[in-house]
Amino acid sequence: MLTSYDAQKSPETEKPASLNKEDILLKGLEALGEYSSLGLEKQHFFDELRYLEAEAEYHAKKLGRIKKKGKAILDIVRDLRLVDDIIRKYNYKKNALIQILLDIQTEFHWLPRHCLKWVSTRLNIPHTNIYAIANFYEALSLEPRGAHLIQICTGTACHVRGAASLVDRVSCILGIEPGQTDSEQLFTLETVHCVGCCALGPVMVVDGEYYSNPSTKQIRKIAASYKVSREKGENYAQVELSR
Repeated sequence: MLTSYDAQKSPETEKPASLNKEDILLKGLEALGEYSSLGLEKQHFFDELRYLEAEAEYHAKKLGRIKKKGKAILDIVRDLRLVDDIIRKYNYKKNALIQILLDIQTEFHWLPRHCLKWVSTRLNIPHTNIYAIANFYEALSLEPRGAHLIQICTGTACHVRGAASLVDRVSCILGIEPGQTDSEQLFTLETVHCVGCCALGPVMVVDGEYYSNPSTKQIRKIAASYKVSREKGENYAQVELSR
C-alpha cells in the first residue's frame, strides 16, 4: 500500500544516484565485452584507449589548457561524438570528405588531430589523404583558431595611414601577435594585404564587420562585447556595438 509520502513523490523530483567506482567498472566491463564480441583482441582495446588518452593530453596542451586528465578525456569524447554526428549526416560517404571537414572546421574553428584520426577510422580513408586535403584548402586550419577572426589591413593605403600602430594596439589589448589565437580560443588575429576599402584605412575587420581606424577605447569595447557574447548569445556583440 502506498503511503501519503509515496503518493506525493514524483519521478521528476528524484535525483539519480551518482556514479561510483563499481558502476564505472561495470560499464568498462560491458564495453570490453562488446569489443570482444566483434572478434577483436582485448589488448587492442586497451591500446586504443591509451591512444585516445594520450590524444586528450596532447589536445589540452595544444590549446594551452592544463586540465585534470578526466576532464581532458571527457572533452575529446564530446568532440568525437560531434564528429560522429557530422559523419552520420553525410551517411558515411567518402566522397563527402571535404564537406565533413568543413563542418568540423565550423564546429571547432579548426581541425583537431583526434578528430581527423576519427574521420580516417570511420570512413576508412588514409590519414595522409585527409591531411593533404586539410593542407590544400585555405578555409581549413590545422592550428587552433578563435571563434572570431580579427583582420587588420596592412596594404599600402592602410600602411601610410597608421596600420602598424593599429596592429600594435590590437595586439596589446588581445595579448596576441598576428597569426596567433588567444588561450580561450575567442580571437584569432591576422594581417591581410587588402580588404577592399582603402578610403577607410587603416581598417580592422571582425567577422566581416568593418571598423575604420578604431581608437583604443573602441577596440577594448569590441573585444569585451564579443567576450560577453559567449554567455548572452551570439548576437549580443552586434546589438551592443550598434548602440
